[in-house]
Amino acid sequence: MVSQARIIIAIVIAILALIIVLQNTQAVETKLLLVTVTMPRAVLLFVTLLVGFVLGLITATWLSRRPPKKEE
Repeated sequence: MVSQARIIIAIVIAILALIIVLQNTQAVETKLLLVTVTMPRAVLLFVTLLVGFVLGLITATWLSRRPPKKEE
């Protein structure tokens, strides 16, 4: 029951993210350190979403592999 709710929530969030990305197709300039890149806003939003997702996965994996703290 809980896993079905999580799947439904994930699908709804994915659909909302897709709608937001597809509605923002204007070109924008993005500066990263010394480089300026021109790309559609949809690509920038998608890349930002992807980076956040990957960082969340890395953090969750790192926290789950830490040994439990010993109580004294």
